Amino acid sequence: MVNWAYNPRVTRAARLMQGGGVVAYPTEAVWGLGCDPSNPEAVFRLLALKDRSPQKGLILLAANIDQLEPLLSGLDDLQRQRLRRTWPGPTTWLVPHHGKVPSWISGRFDSVAVRVTDHPIAAGLSQAFGGPIVSTSANPQGREPAGNPLRLRQYFPGELDDIVPGPLGGRCQPSEIRDLLTGEVLRAG
Repeated sequence: MVNWAYNPRVTRAARLMQGGGVVAYPTEAVWGLGCDPSNPEAVFRLLALKDRSPQKGLILLAANIDQLEPLLSGLDDLQRQRLRRTWPGPTTWLVPHHGKVPSWISGRFDSVAVRVTDHPIAAGLSQAFGGPIVSTSANPQGREPAGNPLRLRQYFPGELDDIVPGPLGGRCQPSEIRDLLTGEVLRAG
């Protein structure tokens, strides 16, 4: 199995994100936009590209559960089992953040959306970056998510710092979103 974290295009994109850049990359179903979640300038630039309100919150995408561990402390065994049964995979979970993430990531919520991806390039990007990355669909608010690089370039002509090449993961729908505390499905996958 190829470790995409060492692919030159992936490591270049990870370095750009570490420097405040916004990049596009393939995910399980659509193209995604990502940046450093701890860099408010990068996050607000990404939100401006999408014309998305910061109040809506963003997903943090990780290569493995260990990258999310600081956000998972305080969860009980049953909650951790729920996560492990679906990860890596296309399920995004809302977990209480207890003030551990900035408002530009959580939005108006007391939870944060997290996912361990099974897409090898997206996982490699997170691994090369060294932690979870922002992950949101590559589209202006209200438009269909980009399903190919041409649409990506049409939506954001010359506005992205990099586009990591590669295929989508073959899923037809964006990730399912579930609340960890209630089990409620907020968006079906």
